Amino acid sequence: MVELDTRGLNCPLPVLKAQKALRSLAAGERLRVLATDPKAPADFDQLCEVSGHRLVESVELDGHLVLVIEKRG
Repeated sequence: MVELDTRGLNCPLPVLKAQKALRSLAAGERLRVLATDPKAPADFDQLCEVSGHRLVESVELDGHLVLVIEKRG
C-alpha cells in the first residue's frame, strides 16, 4: 500500500495529489491518504464515484483522517 500525506492541505489539493498518485498504481493496489481537511471524506467519495475507484476506508485517527482508496482497472 502506498501512503500519501496531505495533512495541512485544503481542498482541492488532497484530491489532486491522490489522483496523481493513483495513476502510478496498478489495478487492485491501494492508496492510503492522510488528511486534515474536514471536506476530504466527501471529496474522496465523489472522486471514487466519478473515477470508478473504491473508497475502502474513511476514518478519523489521532486527529487526522485516513482514507484508503483501491484503484480499479
